[in-house]
Amino acid sequence: MTKHEANQQRSLAAFMAKKAEFDALLAELTQASDDHFNADPDTVLWGETAWLADATAKLKEVADAHFRRGEYAA
Repeated sequence: MTKHEANQQRSLAAFMAKKAEFDALLAELTQASDDHFNADPDTVLWGETAWLADATAKLKEVADAHFRRGEYAA
């Protein structure tokens, strides 16, 4: 195995480990979203809305960077 091939194998292993971590976080967030992030419709206030707006902005930034939208457009 060449040095380049060994490096590629290590890179792939690290990538797959991070992908597994990413997928686990997505699964947790999906489950929390399905439960409306534990927000009770009878008592929800602006704090929950602000938290969700902040979380949405962070996810949008990740999506925009991946899909090269907005400030990340080529």
